[in-house]
Amino acid sequence: MALKSTIFKAHLAIADIDHGYYADHQLTLARHPSETDERMMVRLAALALQAHELHDTCGGDGQLAFGAGLSDPDDPDVSLTDFTGRKRLWIEVGQPEDKPLAKAASRADAVLVYAFHHAAEVWWRGIESKLTRLDRLQVWRIPAEQSQALAQLAERSMQLQATVQDGALTLSSALGSVHLEPLRWK
Repeated sequence: MALKSTIFKAHLAIADIDHGYYADHQLTLARHPSETDERMMVRLAALALQAHELHDTCGGDGQLAFGAGLSDPDDPDVSLTDFTGRKRLWIEVGQPEDKPLAKAASRADAVLVYAFHHAAEVWWRGIESKLTRLDRLQVWRIPAEQSQALAQLAERSMQLQATVQDGALTLSSALGSVHLEPLRWK
């Protein structure tokens, strides 16, 4: 018998000072049985960091949503789709392979990867040269200690505040606060 995803609900209040974006988002995250709390929370952090694109790119007329996650490798972890159905933003977390990233770059206006985990540097050294031709791709590194701290904020029902300032994200809840400073690799 196949295991089912665990459903998490999050109320995310975003104050993106860098982009002048202030909004509340009611989110549902389906965590695949093989997905860790750390990876799920990195998906949520990636959404918070890029939520301003809903206004900046789509003029507020689009859908910012989580994809099917690990259960569908052809679906982004987070996406922004405009009212015409066009993928404006495709976000992956972890250490994806180069071919799915190239495919994503052909299907979306912009592709972002948020690499995390202690093995991210090894992954990047092995894949960097394969990704140089992908102009629509950005690769960001979240330090392992910061991504691991995010896992401590995971709850089935979350009330989170996200503040984006000077390119950094502070994610807070009643359980504590985590400060992320993503480093751009590409």
